[in-house]
Amino acid sequence: MDEHQQNNSNDAPEETEISSPQYQLPEPLVPPVQSAFLALIAVFLLYQVGGSILTLAIFGFDFQKADINAVRLLTGAGQIVFILVPALIFAKFVFHDVTPIIRFRWPRAKDAGIFVIGLIILVPLLQSYLYLQNYVFQILADNNGVIKSIKEFLDVVDKFVEQTYSDLLKSNNIFETILIIFIVAVVPAACEEIFFRGFIQKSFEYRYKPYSAALLTAFFFGLYHFNPYGLVALVALGTYLGYAAYKSDSIAVPVLLHFLNNFIAIMAFFIFGNEEFMTSNVKTEEFSGQMISFGILIFIFVAFIAWVNKYYKNLQLNKE
Repeated sequence: MDEHQQNNSNDAPEETEISSPQYQLPEPLVPPVQSAFLALIAVFLLYQVGGSILTLAIFGFDFQKADINAVRLLTGAGQIVFILVPALIFAKFVFHDVTPIIRFRWPRAKDAGIFVIGLIILVPLLQSYLYLQNYVFQILADNNGVIKSIKEFLDVVDKFVEQTYSDLLKSNNIFETILIIFIVAVVPAACEEIFFRGFIQKSFEYRYKPYSAALLTAFFFGLYHFNPYGLVALVALGTYLGYAAYKSDSIAVPVLLHFLNNFIAIMAFFIFGNEEFMTSNVKTEEFSGQMISFGILIFIFVAFIAWVNKYYKNLQLNKE
């Protein structure tokens, strides 16, 4: 790390871990953490507010009658124009070289394979968590008027989110299936990861420890998705994506994981349909099974993370 970074306590990371791969932060042109927060605000306004205004301008208020393929194309274009492009502009404005910031580096196949295994464990783990979360929330709502009112409001938001995604995922032919996979899995994986796990997380690493930067980035990642019941699960997923980006030092790894996660969701919708997709309803008879599944999966996942940490620590020691 150069002299400028050593003398600037606000911009330097609190701690450099020996297990980190080639951990070296380039000198920023302007304060990176403040720029990251500014980018979060700007992208939120561009994508959520600007995107909504653009949608209304094109399709009007009778959104349900709009051509769904046109809506899909607009959704994909919005991700590229309002998330990906600002991410690259901010990165170029804040840093001399965006390559180490975005983590533009092709990963080893073993790195990608390791974190795909983790995702295979994490997806059912989060599904079990969502069931238990919604089960507890339902019990609390049945016994408390205030919580019941909150749940009724969240149910309305959740139903809107569910309907929006289910409309995007309904396919009538192979062309629509390919388009859905591209718009819902490929485009968000690239755009959101370059923005969140690339520019935002790397900028946060100038002030916070790498894992803290990953968690903070994941929190905003969860908020951006406007999914009330899925917030905790999205933050957990985002933290894992940030962890994978940091350990592998390649944006390609979280992009792959993000794509696979969305692809799995698409396939689940195609197989099980809307009745089982993103629903907050719970079945009491499933509680014991979900509790057992959650306990087993959380144990396996913690063991997996411990193994990954040891693996990368040994890898770093061998390089030295």
